[in-house]
Amino acid sequence: MATGKIIIHFNHQNSIFLFINLTTFAISFFNCPATLSRGILRIPHLNAFLPECEKVTPYWRRQGGEFDAVIGWGHKTTAAPARALAQRKDLPYLALEDGFLRSVLPGTKGDPPLSVVVDDVGIYYDATLPSRLEILLQNGGWENPALMERARGAMQRIVADKLSKYNHAPLIEGALPGHRQKKVLVVDQTFGDSSVTCGMADGVTFERMMAAAMAENPEADIVIKVHPDVVAGKKRGYLSSRTHCSSRIHVMSADLNPLSLIEKADRVYVVTSQMGFEALLLGKPVECFGMPFYAGWGLTRDRQTCSRRTRARTLLEVFAAAYILYARYIDPTTGRQGSIEQVIEHLALQCRAHRVDAGNLVCTGFRWWKRPYIRRALSAPGNRVIFSDSPNALAAADKVVVWGAGGRSALEREAEKRHLPIHRIEDGFLRSVGLGSDLVRPLSLVVDKQGIYFDPTRPSDLETLLRETEFTDELRRRGLELRRLIVQNRLSKYNVGNDEPLHLTTAPGQKTVLVPGQVEDDASICVGCVDICTNLGLLAEVRRQKPDALIIYKPHPDVLAGNRKGAVPPEKAGQYCNLVTTDRAMPTCLAAVDEVHTMTSLTGFEALLHKKRVITYGLPFYAGWGLTQDRHVIHRRGRKLALDELVAATLILYPRYIDWRRGHLVQAESVLERLTRDRIDRRCESGMTVSGWGRKLAGFLGGAF
Repeated sequence: MATGKIIIHFNHQNSIFLFINLTTFAISFFNCPATLSRGILRIPHLNAFLPECEKVTPYWRRQGGEFDAVIGWGHKTTAAPARALAQRKDLPYLALEDGFLRSVLPGTKGDPPLSVVVDDVGIYYDATLPSRLEILLQNGGWENPALMERARGAMQRIVADKLSKYNHAPLIEGALPGHRQKKVLVVDQTFGDSSVTCGMADGVTFERMMAAAMAENPEADIVIKVHPDVVAGKKRGYLSSRTHCSSRIHVMSADLNPLSLIEKADRVYVVTSQMGFEALLLGKPVECFGMPFYAGWGLTRDRQTCSRRTRARTLLEVFAAAYILYARYIDPTTGRQGSIEQVIEHLALQCRAHRVDAGNLVCTGFRWWKRPYIRRALSAPGNRVIFSDSPNALAAADKVVVWGAGGRSALEREAEKRHLPIHRIEDGFLRSVGLGSDLVRPLSLVVDKQGIYFDPTRPSDLETLLRETEFTDELRRRGLELRRLIVQNRLSKYNVGNDEPLHLTTAPGQKTVLVPGQVEDDASICVGCVDICTNLGLLAEVRRQKPDALIIYKPHPDVLAGNRKGAVPPEKAGQYCNLVTTDRAMPTCLAAVDEVHTMTSLTGFEALLHKKRVITYGLPFYAGWGLTQDRHVIHRRGRKLALDELVAATLILYPRYIDWRRGHLVQAESVLERLTRDRIDRRCESGMTVSGWGRKLAGFLGGAF
């Protein structure tokens, strides 16, 4: 595909070079740009946002030395000294600003930006001068099918996941205020904000907007949305005092997700707010009273004009130019240069979890050592995580969170009486390098709103995903790749044991069978087994079914460690199996056998990843989908799934994967990389070697795990 170069001469001072390829452009390279802003210097991964700058240094260290550009924060008044310095030195001024998909929390609450814009012409919200974005839209030359397809996909994801610049606010519940059928949303902004003053607007503009909204919609309720900074008491707005002017006017002061608010409105009035563009994404008619970046292209009904903007643009083109070509992104997992797709996926992951975990959560049934990491894992903007086993704690509860299947405690029974939502949480399927019973913190968890994956007596979120998901080609591709990486890197749930090959001597045609031991008082046995529920009973039945097979028994590592119930004396195991292996890693065992026979063990699922034949004697989550030979049937299931569909639902859609260092959720692929690294050096996330210190401490304290 061809690439193009546009040379733009701006003013008489600088030559601005704009290089455009498929999806990106870059400005001229600078060896030693300087900034007067300490805030800019504190931006994490600043160099990833500025690949054309060798290193950004403080101006006060450059005095008397050479520098070839000045970097400042937008065109705000606080950046005036930086702009003046650039003009005085006859140097380029690079304006930085937050991108349109910035972060979960606002910067005032400590979240660093995942996206910024860099503009060496102007800045997107300043309509009094050209900006790089405006020139992109006016001149064109960058449009191509691949870019438009990316833009279409990104727009759809933003709308589906209700993503905005900041993504901490809850979704609106119920209808907009007022009893009239038609709702008109009027968006207020913070007083004196640069996007207002540079957007050809002032306080009078807001009054005109309000008057027009009233006059043009006489039959509608007028809902004024106050800016979040006004809600927080940090700034004042233009319209927030308009509470009693008319019975039709309603001021919404709560901090709410913008897209969930817009979708309930019939029409949207803005001055320069980004919510106007988000309203366009939702297909709403937008009335513009200032000159934001998206006005003047034929998409909005504009009350002002900009003589430089003469070209008609589609919504898709404006989105592509602003969100893909103009804005820059970092990969939230690595901090390196990233893409809009990576930031969208990251924000969507956090938002989905935060919406599940919103409100006051009363957590019950959690051992002392799990509580710190569970608190972190369930933390969401504005929520509270309370650990208690007393029903009295339910007075403050919005939801109850129970470890595993729970034990039908008094608190759970009382929660059911009060019809409180009960969520159940458990370790994920790619957990850690080391055992939970050794107090090793998990890298994955599942939070289930219906039941829990190992309890077949009722539906679970995983079962629903397996039964109802319409699997896309991309999901199947990711499932296939995850399966390939797990097998290639010899990963399993706990990743313990050595990798020395298991050499077996078999007769011609003799089958080799692996029987994985389980913890016999584990909840998955208690609720998921019908007639066989002990390791010895399973061994006896497998020998009956396979009298000529070479049978290998691998005890569960928690049982071997002495932490849990289920030990089988060697002399009894020897009556039914040919070999007991205690030190081999599970992938090593799977590589050596033809079949796996299990009650409900996760090893059965891992065996499927290795393309082994699996026979189930209980009711594990992976049974009943046409991929295993099952002793018992769950009639709710019955859908035939491909293996990569089972993998995608089980390892991508259902669990949460946690980067404890950065404090946010990540994709399954990221945790696979982490487990592979940890497994190589046999060290856990915290840096402690996998040893028995955890169980010794547990034994000392008398705790069961």
